Amino acid sequence: MGKGIGRIRLRSMPDVTRATLHGFIAQSVAPGSTVRTDGLPAYLGLDGYVHDRQVQRRQEEGEHVLPRVHRVISLLNRWLLGIQQGAIGQDHLNDYLDEFTFRFNRRTFTSRGKLFYRLAQQAVQTDPVTFATLVKPQLIASGGVK
Repeated sequence: MGKGIGRIRLRSMPDVTRATLHGFIAQSVAPGSTVRTDGLPAYLGLDGYVHDRQVQRRQEEGEHVLPRVHRVISLLNRWLLGIQQGAIGQDHLNDYLDEFTFRFNRRTFTSRGKLFYRLAQQAVQTDPVTFATLVKPQLIASGGVK
């Protein structure tokens, strides 16, 4: 395996239970792929995948159990602080994670036309977003948003 980072998938999780983590993996990773995880017991029993479990041990200063994951999270934090200055609400977090994922996975595209084509393709395949889904319903009901 090379030193580079391939494609990523991000999603906020309500908890770190076995059902939640296994569900995300089933949605995001092709069966038969290698899934590298930390030593969290909730990942045990990953059927249909090659599970590469990185057992946590005491780390040296500057060393990480999953260095590529650490790099992606560091880049995400920098991006969120730069773009939104940390003002990300839970209601829209997955939308920002989707945007970051889209940008990250296409960071090496050399053809802007191909990038635009993929964006247009995803726009056509996605349901329209209404104003009510973008703001909190209670703001609309109270007349706070017009």
